[in-house]
Amino acid sequence: MKLVESTWEDVSELDKNTPVVIPIAAIEQHGRHLPVSVDSMLCGEVIRRVSDTLHGKVLFAPLTWFGNSHHHMDFAGTLSANPRLYLDMLNNLADNFIDHGFKRIVFINGHGGNIYPGKQATFELRQKYRHRSDLLLLFSTYWDLSPTPQVELKDFVQKKMGHACEWETSMMMKLAPNLVKGNVLDLKKVEFGFAFEPAYRGWITKDRTEPGHIGDPKHATAEKGEILFSTFAKDAVVFLEKVIAWDGKSWF
Repeated sequence: MKLVESTWEDVSELDKNTPVVIPIAAIEQHGRHLPVSVDSMLCGEVIRRVSDTLHGKVLFAPLTWFGNSHHHMDFAGTLSANPRLYLDMLNNLADNFIDHGFKRIVFINGHGGNIYPGKQATFELRQKYRHRSDLLLLFSTYWDLSPTPQVELKDFVQKKMGHACEWETSMMMKLAPNLVKGNVLDLKKVEFGFAFEPAYRGWITKDRTEPGHIGDPKHATAEKGEILFSTFAKDAVVFLEKVIAWDGKSWF
């Protein structure tokens, strides 16, 4: 069920154990070959496929495209909320649904920069509602629900999600090939990794990449994009079925 297609009475009449999925993403630079809307488009397509499968079992909020992308602000076209503002926005979104009686709130994320504030917001919500044992407050990034989708196709080069990389470029080739600019075969690989590991080094995107992408987009294909979409959507459905089946009180 889509919130934006529902009346207030439709929503009011729902079983309040119905999971509420809040998709979140971003508008930010994705290298020289992909549009700034990549994260929102890809997350939106995963959620569309999930909603087609779980129609009537889950309430889907509209995708929130305003994300935490300050690390990309050296690249034109990036739109970003300050981290504290973003935390408060996610908290408020969850508060709205809790105020209306819903008990199972699930953020499904499509942007790496949202991971830390998203987890923190979920943590803060639990502290705020510490007297409630009937709430299930969850945050996940869609590709983390499918840790190894590349095993279904042996010629995947990357083993994890990057940025405007083999994975995201493949998904865009499947979803909107007209928005993939130039010849990806001309793009050079930008290595993954952080300096000084296991310490976490503060960074901005231009510290790590001049063109804006991270990974190896020249290996992207539309066929790989379909495998990624199918796998991500399938595993998100499995995850949400666990949320639906939760007994309303236990830790697991």
